[in-house]
Amino acid sequence: MPIEFAKYQGLGNDFILIDNRHSSEPAITPEQAVDLCDRHFGIGADGVIFALPGQNGTDYTMRIFNSDGSEPEMCGNGIRCLAKFIADLEGLEAKTQYRIHTLAGVISPELRSDGQVKVDMGVPRLLAAEIPTTLAAPDAKVIDVPIEVAGKSWSVTCVSMGNPHCITFVEDVSAVALETVGPQFEHNKAFPQRTNTEFIQVVRSDYVKMRVWERGAGVTLACGTGACAAVVAGVLVGKCDRATAVELPGGVLEIEWAEVSGRIYMTGPAQRVFTGCISD
Repeated sequence: MPIEFAKYQGLGNDFILIDNRHSSEPAITPEQAVDLCDRHFGIGADGVIFALPGQNGTDYTMRIFNSDGSEPEMCGNGIRCLAKFIADLEGLEAKTQYRIHTLAGVISPELRSDGQVKVDMGVPRLLAAEIPTTLAAPDAKVIDVPIEVAGKSWSVTCVSMGNPHCITFVEDVSAVALETVGPQFEHNKAFPQRTNTEFIQVVRSDYVKMRVWERGAGVTLACGTGACAAVVAGVLVGKCDRATAVELPGGVLEIEWAEVSGRIYMTGPAQRVFTGCISD
């Protein structure tokens, strides 16, 4: 059966979106997702996202297959794209806010009148067991902890946004050999479920530059959960304000870590690029 799809991007982090409201199981397999994400022989994307029926009172369920076929718990840029996709599907019936079930919990994106999407990303998890990582005792936080990667000692802070992140601060983010260092962080034995890795250059306490190696996708132009985790890490080590702009290769995300509620809010764009049909 032919499958209709839409291509969306959030700061250059691009996804194939599939209307999967007819079934609680994804319409394609992880192996098929790998083929579709291929930028030379497929559609080209960082992942495939499915809009499935909601669970436990939510409006929809989100699942995503990365470009390597793995399934992450959540994707920040992806959920903004999903919110826009859902609104486009619903047309005149579209709401401005949705509750979406993910493997990282319920996430609530809000479509704003200025075209931006603001997402309540929930509360970051900071204990080693929650990330997970063996860099500290299970009930301890991982803040400014040394790790040996690629023949060098790095000082890292670890945060879970429902998916694992390892953040390190550098003098010049453009000088990081991301394609070499990134995979060695991702597959380091200290991270039993692998990890996303963010390299952060602090320009001001309210403005940072970031490059990311995404678990299961490699170098991407943006990572929403990574930007959230980076600001949390920056606050924990005294380098960032609770409201900080994160400049990624694909553009800027506005991140706020609310002091009273402890919740993280991410605001950024999402845009439809084109639509098509998968015939076989």
